[in-house]
Formats: sequence, C-alpha cells, structure tokens
Amino acid sequence: MSDFNEEMNVTLSASEEPAVSAAEKPSFKDNVKNVLQKVEQGLCKFASWLGFGSKYYRSNKRRKKIFFDVITYTILIAFAFIMIYPFWWMISASFAGNKDHMIAGSTWWPSYTAANSHNGDLFANYANVITIAAQGGTTFWQSVGVTLLYSLVPVTIGIITSTMAAFAFAKLNFKGKNVVFFYCLAGIMIPGPSIMITQYCIYTELGWTLNGLAMIIPGCFGAVMTAFFIRQYLYGMPTAIIEAAKIDGAGYWRIFWQFVVPLAMPAITAQFILSFIGSWNNYLGPLLFVQSEAWYPLALLVVQFKKKIGDNTTNYPSIMAISVLALLPVLILFGAFQKWILGSIMLTGSKE
Repeated sequence: MSDFNEEMNVTLSASEEPAVSAAEKPSFKDNVKNVLQKVEQGLCKFASWLGFGSKYYRSNKRRKKIFFDVITYTILIAFAFIMIYPFWWMISASFAGNKDHMIAGSTWWPSYTAANSHNGDLFANYANVITIAAQGGTTFWQSVGVTLLYSLVPVTIGIITSTMAAFAFAKLNFKGKNVVFFYCLAGIMIPGPSIMITQYCIYTELGWTLNGLAMIIPGCFGAVMTAFFIRQYLYGMPTAIIEAAKIDGAGYWRIFWQFVVPLAMPAITAQFILSFIGSWNNYLGPLLFVQSEAWYPLALLVVQFKKKIGDNTTNYPSIMAISVLALLPVLILFGAFQKWILGSIMLTGSKE
C-alpha cells in the first residue's frame, strides 16, 4: 500500500511540473544560426591551420608562408611539366622502333624500341640520320658545319659591331646622336617579311644565294636590338672611367677594347648566346636565301630528311632523332650560360 502511495505521489508531482512554452523552444532561425556559426568556426579553425588569422584564432606567418610556397611550387611544377613533356616525348619517340609505336606507344617510353627492330641497337635511329642524310646533296656533318658557319661568323662580327655602336650611343657625345639612334630604332618597326622580297632580289643579283653569303655578310653589320641592349647596359658604367683613361692619353679604340668590352662582357656574352641560338634555329632565312642544297643548315636538313625517307614508317623515328641532334647544342649552351643571360637582363636599363 505504501508503494502504491509513493507511485501516486511521483505521478502527481510530475504532472504538476510546468510545461515548456512554445516561446522558449529554439526556432528554426536560431538553429540555422547555430549551424552557420559552427561552420564558421570550423572554417576559421581550418584557416588557422594554414596560418590565416580570424576572430577566433591568431595568424601564423610561418604556416602562411609554407601554404603560399606550396601553391607557388605546385603551379610552377605544373607549367614546367607542360613545357618539358614535349621535349621528353621527342626524345622517347626518337628511340621508337617504327611510326606506329612512336605515336601510340611512347607516352613515357616506347613499348617497342629500336633495340627490338635493329638487333639490340637502341641508337639505330641516330645512326640512320647519318646514313639517310648522306643520300642527298649534303651530309649531316656538312650541314652541322654550315650551321656553325652561319651562327659563329656573323654573330661574332655582328656583336663587335653592335658593341661599338652601343658604346658610341651611350658614352660619346656628338651632334645628332639621339636622332640617329631613334632613326635606328624606327627600323625595328618595319616588319621583316615586308622587305624579304627586296633582300632576295639584292642577294640574287650579288650571287649570294648560291654560296651561303646571304646568311653571313648581312649579319656582320650587327643588329639594332643588340646595340640597344648593350647601350642600356653601358649606362650603368661610370663615365669617370672613360674620362680618366682620356687623361692618361688613351684613345677611343683603346678605351673600347681595354675598358668597355671587359666591363660589358656579361651583356655581350648574353647577346652572343641569344644571337647564336637565333641563328642556329633560323629556318625562314635559309629557306628563302639559300638555293644550293650543299649550303643547307640543320633547320632545312630536317625538312629535307622527311622527303628522303618518304613513306618508310620504320625511319619515322629518325625524324625525331635528327630533331634532337639539332636542338641539343642550343639547349646545352643556354643551360650552361643561363646565369649570364638572366643576370645581364636584370642589370639592363640601370643608369648612372
């Protein structure tokens, strides 16, 4: 009986508790607000882990720097891959066994290489370059020599000529200097193809298209852009050096060779390398101004190589092989002297 009374008392006390009013219950708006606040706190916590500050957390400079470094290097690596992969594909395709495996099976490395089709000789395609190129009017090594002739002689003499002009425009005072300089710069505005017909007619009348002189003599007179580049570099050289040399009795010729050339050697070297690369890869000039196959450079030999192999699909990888051989020297040259090139470009434009 006592147990029954206790249960009744508990039931009555529970029924006597006041019920929660509808006004005190959280509304839908409050629930959404709480959810958004928790999401905001979670995002702020994640941002603080990356080093960013918020109203809940302090910023961390070290983590922020690491975050931006990761983003930067990721983008650079992605673009580097986009730039490098075509070169890698060309190299891997040069070792393919035939055309089909060169195109379809050489994403990273051909599944069927030249070693499978030439009794273990992996470099058979490169050997074919020498053999097939000799079937025409010029050999591969002869074309390499012609390319070196077109690149070294006019570039070397042209750099000296351009440096002399740059020295005159930068450090010498003569009447009409600025007028002559801006007149030379105005020549850059003329499109090159617009005067090629005139150049071709002149070179043909002089007989330069049959012996390669059309690719040598014009370049010996220098280039306006090369002179402009070195002129801007020479502005950073103190004029007091030239004045002191004049007091000691040195003439302009001695000043040029003993003072200007050594001090401007970074800019001269950079322009020499860039001009050499441009001459080595020049295709349009020899195509128009060289009529004798014996004077074809490598750029034209690659085109002639495609005609010589015809429809022989086994020799198609040899096209990639000769392209690699034509490209390899300039890649090595630029890689070896890239610090000189970039350093001289950074200093260009500085004035005394």
